[in-house]
Amino acid sequence: MNAMNATNATSYTHGRSLSRIYALEAKYEFLKLWRLPAYTIPTLTFPLVFYLFFGVAMAKKSSVGLSIATYLLATYGTFGVLGACLFGFGVGVAMERGQGWMLFKRATPMPPLAHLFGKLAMCLLFSFLVVGGLFTLGVTVGGVTTPLSTLAKLGAVTVAGALPFGALGLMIGYWAGPNSAPAMVNLVYLPMAICSGLWFPIQMLPTIMQKIAPLFPAFHLAQLGLRILGLGKPRVEAGTSVVVLVGFTLLALALAWVGYRRDEGRTFG
Repeated sequence: MNAMNATNATSYTHGRSLSRIYALEAKYEFLKLWRLPAYTIPTLTFPLVFYLFFGVAMAKKSSVGLSIATYLLATYGTFGVLGACLFGFGVGVAMERGQGWMLFKRATPMPPLAHLFGKLAMCLLFSFLVVGGLFTLGVTVGGVTTPLSTLAKLGAVTVAGALPFGALGLMIGYWAGPNSAPAMVNLVYLPMAICSGLWFPIQMLPTIMQKIAPLFPAFHLAQLGLRILGLGKPRVEAGTSVVVLVGFTLLALALAWVGYRRDEGRTFG
């Protein structure tokens, strides 16, 4: 009985230690980027400034101003989550690889997944801040009257986009070098945002861009958000968008794993 109690106590202590490691890793990942203006300012302000300009100022001059202000909550929310994850994961991981920080962490007894968990938690927190800021602007100055329950559902779906976008950022982080990662992220970030209809309604884009939009995960996340709001003609079924997002996440994680193993082989081979 004493041996069993000792085993249970050890397991409990070990579990608490692991939980503390994961919690601290998430905390310090968030604080690290929170204190980095080069990341925080564009991540938190660009979607809000664009929304104020296109969703509030210009929409008030339109006869469908309130619809535009509500419509852009879904698309600019997706845009904000995309940026938070690509720059947080993609550039962050590439820079840490270049500085040898990833090698140092592999040499410590810290669980390998703790670092990944910390970055994912950081992306979720920044995504929540961006989406929360957009919703606040929409309700206070944009004239959005969408029920709170609908906004909560939209917020949950949009913030969940941190999973596929974080996986994409992780893949870039393990395949791009520390100097090329920012350029690589921008080459993915800006074209995807434009072609997915995040800056302007998809129906305003050229026909060729409307045809290639379903290739991008950002398009499918925005379409799920618009479906929740009841705005815009659905271009794909909700189930199709979910399958695409899940499949894209798994594919990006698989490619990130290949990049991780390649990086590990170069280090220890």
